[in-house]
Amino acid sequence: MSPPPRVPRDPWPRMPGGLAAFGRDHVRVARESVDFVSTRLGTTLLVWVLVGIALALPGGLFLVQANLTAMTAGWEGRPGISVYFELGAPADTVDSIAALIGARAEVEAVEVVSAAAALEEFQRHAQVADALAMLDENPLPASLRATLRLGSDAAALDALADSLGSEAGVAEVVVERTWLERISDISRAVRRLGLMLGILFGLGALLVTATSVRLAIETRLEELKVLKLVGATDAQIRRPLLYFGALYGLGGGLFAAMIISFCLVLIEEPLVNLAGSYGQPLEVAAFDAGFLLAILGIGAMLGVIGAVLAARQRLAGLEVV
Repeated sequence: MSPPPRVPRDPWPRMPGGLAAFGRDHVRVARESVDFVSTRLGTTLLVWVLVGIALALPGGLFLVQANLTAMTAGWEGRPGISVYFELGAPADTVDSIAALIGARAEVEAVEVVSAAAALEEFQRHAQVADALAMLDENPLPASLRATLRLGSDAAALDALADSLGSEAGVAEVVVERTWLERISDISRAVRRLGLMLGILFGLGALLVTATSVRLAIETRLEELKVLKLVGATDAQIRRPLLYFGALYGLGGGLFAAMIISFCLVLIEEPLVNLAGSYGQPLEVAAFDAGFLLAILGIGAMLGVIGAVLAARQRLAGLEVV
């Protein structure tokens, strides 16, 4: 009886499987990708700058919109009415109109400032106490401010202002909503502009990374052909390209954060002076660790998507001869 035929020895020994081997392979590919990107520093910096510019503009508009929203929220988020009485208006008239306004359903609070309190406040801030002391009569009238409840519409505000303007002893009624409405309109416009530019510039960043990965494919084309010849799967061939895209996107996100930070430094002084003129400290909202992580994540995501598109297009027709 003849012995069974011997099975030829596999020249490519199998590596131990499992999650550990999968992780080691990813670490190896990531290290090789970093080496490849770092050896082409000029091209890499150019890609990072282009992607950073594409991400910085919509990111900056997001910060503008967030700070406009914070500004309107700081004003209690609701409109109001200021009523200025005639000089020498009796206290009974002021109290009766305050009670009339406070009884309305759309009014949340009424604050009355007497003529004496207004004069004291003016002296404290204007520093003209000596000049005002020489006057025989108080030149400032009494006033009150009514704050409307959340959800009150513009029609209710206008109706209240019209009714107060016809009351005896009332000199002027000021509706305090115009500037807030303008800021809200600007905030909505900036939000929509940021969304449109984010889509357009995000597409631009995706095309930049896709083109860069396509160039990397052409540079390593012979190596990829060898990998396919020895039996590498499409996922294994595509894996380093995805790391290229992620590195390009992460670097672009980092450059975008640097550009935004540099712009904030340039405009810090005039913003501090502007906020100080209103007695408010300068506080930039939304520029925090969450914003930085988001812009890095968006950059990496766009880079990976660009790499997937480039790899799918170029590797689909890859022929091994």
